Amino acid sequence: MEQHDSIHTCPCAHNPETIERELEEVAALYRVFGDKTRVSLLHALLEREKCVNELASELSMTLSAVSHQLRILRQAHLVRTRRDGKTIYYSPDDDHVRTILMQGLDHVRE
Repeated sequence: MEQHDSIHTCPCAHNPETIERELEEVAALYRVFGDKTRVSLLHALLEREKCVNELASELSMTLSAVSHQLRILRQAHLVRTRRDGKTIYYSPDDDHVRTILMQGLDHVRE
């Protein structure tokens, strides 16, 4: 098996229950990333924050479908919101979201 220089070892200070919970959370995170529509929404938000109308137009989706998927992304802490009057703008929650998406793209492009 090939080893990579960037492999990180799991800190053994965690108890088994904590590790089990964290692994379940990671699996849930990747299930959210496992949907092409949600990944497309995240990708569209890498450029800049956007409202539901912009995302629906850009991705040729209904407002309802975009809102539904954004709700899932928000619950998973992958997007955050900013309100400006009646308009809500969405953006990636933090740099980890960008990193996860870009590393996935880099991996499939190799």
